[in-house]
Amino acid sequence: MTLPSPAERVAFLRCKIAHHDRLYYVEARPEIGDADYDALYRELESLERAHPELAAPDSPTQRVGGAPLAAFAEVRHVPPMLSLDKTHSRDDLLDFDHFLRKNLGDTPLAYVVEPKVDGVAFSLLYECGLLIRAATRGNGEVGDDITRNVRTIRTIPLRIATDAARVELRGEVFLPKEAFLRLVQQQEAAGEAPFANPRNAAAGSLKLLDSREVAQRPLDTLLYAAGALEGMAFATHAALLDQLVAWGFRTPAYTRCATIDAVLSAIAKLETRRHDFPFEMDGAVVKLDDRSLYKAPGIGTTAKSPRWARAFKFVPERAETVLRDITVQVGRTGVLTPVAELEPVRLAGSVISRATLHNADEVARKDIRVGDHVWIAKAGDVIPAIESVITEKRTGNEHAFVMPAACPVCKCGVARREDEVALRCVNPFCPAQCAARLEHFASRNALEIEGLGGVVADALVSAGLVHDPLDLFALSADALAGLVMRQSSTGRAVQLGARNAAKILQAIEKARAKPFDRWIFALGIPRIGTTVATQAAACHQSFAELAHSELLQQVVATPDAPPATCPVKLEAARAILEFFAGDYGRRTLARLEELGIRPPVTPSAASADGPLRGKIFVLTGTLSISREEMSARIRQAGGKVADAVTKATSFLLAGEDAGGAKFRKAQELKTPQITEQDLARMFEPGAEGRPA
Repeated sequence: MTLPSPAERVAFLRCKIAHHDRLYYVEARPEIGDADYDALYRELESLERAHPELAAPDSPTQRVGGAPLAAFAEVRHVPPMLSLDKTHSRDDLLDFDHFLRKNLGDTPLAYVVEPKVDGVAFSLLYECGLLIRAATRGNGEVGDDITRNVRTIRTIPLRIATDAARVELRGEVFLPKEAFLRLVQQQEAAGEAPFANPRNAAAGSLKLLDSREVAQRPLDTLLYAAGALEGMAFATHAALLDQLVAWGFRTPAYTRCATIDAVLSAIAKLETRRHDFPFEMDGAVVKLDDRSLYKAPGIGTTAKSPRWARAFKFVPERAETVLRDITVQVGRTGVLTPVAELEPVRLAGSVISRATLHNADEVARKDIRVGDHVWIAKAGDVIPAIESVITEKRTGNEHAFVMPAACPVCKCGVARREDEVALRCVNPFCPAQCAARLEHFASRNALEIEGLGGVVADALVSAGLVHDPLDLFALSADALAGLVMRQSSTGRAVQLGARNAAKILQAIEKARAKPFDRWIFALGIPRIGTTVATQAAACHQSFAELAHSELLQQVVATPDAPPATCPVKLEAARAILEFFAGDYGRRTLARLEELGIRPPVTPSAASADGPLRGKIFVLTGTLSISREEMSARIRQAGGKVADAVTKATSFLLAGEDAGGAKFRKAQELKTPQITEQDLARMFEPGAEGRPA
C-alpha cells in the first residue's frame, strides 16, 4: 500500500480539521474528543514545519496569530457598507411597507425578519473560495484591514466551497454575554479599565495590533449580507442566508413573512425573547426577501442607507433610581472598586440595589455624584451599571465622590501601578482580600466547598480562624461550629452550628480530590480563569512541575514559536510563573506540599468512543450534583454541554424546578427532555447514548 505524500497528508489533515472545527464551533455537535483533535492538529503543525513549502493561508494552524502590527492598513469598500434607517414604532414599519408597495406596484412582497445583534460591522472577502481579507466598516467608505485578527475567530471558515471569483460577505463580530462578564471580572481583578459593554469589548478586541491577544478573546460572528459578488448571485435574501449556513457560517435565525402584519408579529415575538440570545440584541432587521427588487426604480439606496430594509429598535430597558451612596469594596487582588448603593429598582426581571462603578476615572467621566437621579441599565444583559446621570433633576445637595487615601478595610496604604487605572491595597493580608480569596477558593468553579459563601468567609477571616484559604484544612469542628456570623439582611448575629460545620468540613475534605484544573483556578492566580486552568493542567502533572514549568518558560522566552505540547498563551504563562515566583506563591506551594495535597491529574479529553458521543446536552434546574460535575461526566462520556437550547441540542437535562427560557425553548423546538435517571441509563452497556 502506497503511503500518502506529505502534500497529500497535509491536504487531508486541513480538510479534516476544518470539518471538525465547523462541527464544534458552529454546529455544536462534535464527532471526536479533544485528544483526537489535538493529535490531528499537532501532526499538521509538524508536517508544515518539516515542509515549509506546503504553507498555505487557509491552514488551521494560521489562526493563532502572528507578531504585532505597527498599524492597520486602509480598505475601501466597494460597494460602500451602508447603515440601516432606524424605526421605533409600528407606524414607522407600516409606512415602510406603504412606501415599497407604492413604488413596486402590484409586485408581490415578502419580508425576512432577523434579530439585530449589537456588534461590530465587518466584511469578509473570498476569492475563488479563499479568505483573503477582512475589514471593519469604518465610515462605510473606508475601513481597517483586520484580516489577521479575524482569522483567529473559529466560526469563520478560511475557505468556502465556491469557485466564484469574488464573494464579499458582511455581518457582525460580537462578544457573547457570558464571555463579556468573565472578561470584565478579569479586567477589574487586574486593575484594568473594564469595557462598558460587549460591543465595546468586541470593537476593542478587533483593534488590537497583536493578533495573538485577539486569539485569547472568545469572539464570535453572525453573517447576514453580501457585498460585491462575481460569479454567483442569489434570488432571495433567504437563499443567501441558507447558503451562508451551507458554507459553515453562523447566521441569525430568520423568519420569512408574507405580510407586514406577520412582520409585526415576528418582531413582537423577538422582543419577548430579547434576553434569551447569547449576544446583545437590541432590535430586529426587516428586509425585502426578493433581491431583484433592491435596484428597482424608486427603491435602491440613499447616500447612507438602503431603501429596502429597516432596523426596528426596541425601547432600551433602563430604570430611573437614586444614588444613595458610593462605597468601596476590596477584591481578592487588592483592587479598590467604587460601588453605587442605589434605591432598589426593578429592571429586566430582577431588583437592582447595587451597581459597580469600576474605578474613580469612570465616576469622574460620567460626573456621578452621591444623591443623583440616574438611569440604570444592564451591560450585556448581565451587569447592572449606571448609564447616565439625570442632571436636570439635580438640586444642589449632591456631592462628589473621592476615592479613599487608605484601604477602607485594613487602613493600610493604597497605590496605583504604572500600567493600571485602579488603586490597590498594598497589604496582602488585608482581611477583605483574604475573605475574597477564600470565597473564590470555595466557589462552584473552584473547589465547590458547599456552605462556605461570602458571609461565612467574612466571619472566618474576622474571627482570625483563616488568614489564607489553605488554613481551611486545619479547622477544627468546634471552632467552626462556634463561628458567629452577622446576617446581611437583618444584621442579627447567628452561630454556624455543629450541623453546618460538619457539612463544610466534609466538603473541605472532598476538595482534596478535586481535579488539578479546579485547584489551579482555586488559587486565584491573577488573569487565570477556568479555560487557562484546564490548559495548564493538561500539560503538567503537579503543582511543583507547574511552578517551575519549563514549558511555560519556553512560551515566555519564545512567544513566536511556543512548544506544541503547551496550549497556554504568553500572558497566562507569565502570570503563572510570576505567581509562584513571588513570596505568596512560594508559601502556597510549600503549604500544599505540607498538607499532602496532590490533586488528581485532569483527564486530557473526553472519550471519543463514549456512550454519549455526538450528543449535545443543555442543563437546567437543580441537579443532584453541581452542573460543573455533571458537565464533566457528560464530556468524559463523549458528549458536549452547551449553554443554550438550539436545533442542534440532543437533550435538555431537567432537574428540579426546571423552567425559564431553556425549558420554553426546548418545548418550542420539541427537544427531548430527560431526567438524571434517564441520563444514567444512557451510560449503561448497550444503551448507545439513548435514554430508555
